[in-house]
Amino acid sequence: MWVATPCRRCCPHGATVTAFTAISMVPRLCQVTMTRKSKACGFLSGAPFAVNILAADQVDIAMHFAGRPGEPGPVWADGPTAPVLCGAAATLSCTSWAEYDGGDHLIFIGEIVDAETTDKKPLLYYRSAFHDLGPTSASSAWLGSMDDPHRGWFDADTSFVPLHLNSAHLSPTPR
Repeated sequence: MWVATPCRRCCPHGATVTAFTAISMVPRLCQVTMTRKSKACGFLSGAPFAVNILAADQVDIAMHFAGRPGEPGPVWADGPTAPVLCGAAATLSCTSWAEYDGGDHLIFIGEIVDAETTDKKPLLYYRSAFHDLGPTSASSAWLGSMDDPHRGWFDADTSFVPLHLNSAHLSPTPR
């Protein structure tokens, strides 16, 4: 679960968002997508912002920024580009890169200029309920991609044969 917090002169603002995506490694870009109905769109437009990746124990903060504030409210700190939420699992500080029309949503692209991470587990939102990660599966170790970007498909190596031309792998398709 993510809370986007734009830089505003008066007081900190934020909105719970469920659409956050990494876009690019060079430059480091991410996207936050928000419904056009959100007041936060006006605050985010053209402004530096932070993406706060909430920790598993921050359900109250997610609810606060989803329009259901409770006590105590969020605790803020100054971030490199915008206010950040204390206690988050991670924080990405961004400058505004671009804004796009996404139908009934607006897409805000930010360039990540600073990142802070912790060992806290993130808060997840799935099927209208909050969850945490749970135990790690023993078979889930990431050993890297099995695709070699320098052979076959990626550089049109002569060993590449489109599947539809490789009769050893296909039986005739009835028409």
